[in-house]
Amino acid sequence: MTNEKIAVACDHGGFRLKGEIIAHLEERGIEYEDFGTFSEESCDYPDFAEAACLAVKDGRCAKAILICGTGIGISIAANKIPGIRAACCSDTFSARFTRMHNDANALCFGGRVVGPGLAVDMVDLFLDTEFEGGRHQKRIDKITALEEKYR
Repeated sequence: MTNEKIAVACDHGGFRLKGEIIAHLEERGIEYEDFGTFSEESCDYPDFAEAACLAVKDGRCAKAILICGTGIGISIAANKIPGIRAACCSDTFSARFTRMHNDANALCFGGRVVGPGLAVDMVDLFLDTEFEGGRHQKRIDKITALEEKYR
């Protein structure tokens, strides 16, 4: 992966794991922007998903890593932003193939579901795996057409 900026965001359920992810990004020398939250105080994941995903949509960041308690809520919120293809993953196979086949630009997971070791492995696969294109591009184009149709 080229050294492109990564948007990182979480709610209170993902706060601790976000710290682990940020430390790992720093170890790898990957630039990131932290969109919060900045404590374990209860907050609403859609606010943080929106901020991070808008940075991806407008090109300030290349991809996003989003964490809530399960990864599900924040992925649902992220997918409401046109142009965002967020995947909630809890295994390395899915993290790799969501890049290869779905050209996902946001990786979501749960701070209460995955531990730091697995999360870091998923982040590495997500950031280092390229989209295969080819037959998969047709499907991405259909997703984009759905966004336009129901916008």
